[in-house]
Amino acid sequence: MIIKSAELETVCGITSKLPDNFRPEFAFAGRSNVGKSSLINKIVNRKALARTSSQPGKTQTINFFLLNNEFYFVDLPGYGYAKVSKEVSAKWGKMIERYLVTSKQLKIIFLLVDIRHEPSAGDKQMHEWVVANGFRPVVIVTKADKINRSQVAKQLAMIRKELKMKPDERIIPWSKETAQGFDEVWKVMEEELYGPVPETEEQ
Repeated sequence: MIIKSAELETVCGITSKLPDNFRPEFAFAGRSNVGKSSLINKIVNRKALARTSSQPGKTQTINFFLLNNEFYFVDLPGYGYAKVSKEVSAKWGKMIERYLVTSKQLKIIFLLVDIRHEPSAGDKQMHEWVVANGFRPVVIVTKADKINRSQVAKQLAMIRKELKMKPDERIIPWSKETAQGFDEVWKVMEEELYGPVPETEEQ
């Protein structure tokens, strides 16, 4: 898909009213510093659509990005940032929960997990919560270029086991540096928007 337009349309804080959108929404969730903003920028081919920072916990709002005037990327606040007070962290959690429960247009939740580490308690909790509420998350395993290729399959299997993923749940290794996983992520979204692409018959 070619992204012709991308803009930050709505920013929602802890007390903000969430927008009642009528276009499809794709949400991105993950712990702080997992590479969520970088992934969004890479997917839409913009250098700074979603703000990145060397300081984890930068995203403290729910940000709605309108793409091609057709659908939204929803950037959720990162969880698990140690320097944020428990009170603030709890409020972020309630804000995320409120969005996931009330959105009428949420189609897919992409859960980002760092390939180098075991899923955190927050990762497990988010996955469990998403599944319990009737969604089938797509797990994007970030920073795949940071480990040896020979270790990728082992780490994916470990993450699938730790998250208690069902056999039909998708897990996609991703790298900002090599664009690994780029096509797979777009395919998931395009199938949701336009339906499965028919197999090309061999002549």
